[in-house]
Amino acid sequence: MSTQSPTGMEHHPDIIELRQHYERVTATPLAQGVEALSICAGLFLAISPWVVGFGLNPVVGAFSGLSVSNLLCGLVFAYLMAGYGSALERTHARAWAAMAIGIWAIVAPWATVGGEAVNRTIWTNVITGGVMTCLALAAFGLTLTGATSRMGRGRG
Repeated sequence: MSTQSPTGMEHHPDIIELRQHYERVTATPLAQGVEALSICAGLFLAISPWVVGFGLNPVVGAFSGLSVSNLLCGLVFAYLMAGYGSALERTHARAWAAMAIGIWAIVAPWATVGGEAVNRTIWTNVITGGVMTCLALAAFGLTLTGATSRMGRGRG
């Protein structure tokens, strides 16, 4: 037997308060800055094989695995971080997935090239991946801002 009201959980006071919190947080300049920098970082990772010059594999004459990885991961990262606060139910999952992509960008030169990565490849991915990881953690942290102060507070 369910104790929920017939209107469902979407009208519960705690859910409404949480949504209002996310709306306030995502409207701040800090959150908008994190979102803008995240989109730029993701798009840079996506185009980095052609900007930095490691897009073509000279051995096979086709796109390397790292180029494809950077293109896909960069676009997915930019997509995940664009408007991360607008999807209340998936905000945490998006930030964690974006952090995993940032960590993958750091590891990718060794995982996809097999130890034959050149310095510009390694440095580009390590720096960009580190920035992406930090931005994803910042996005995750922004969602927690103010949440801890509400947790212990009772209704009066």
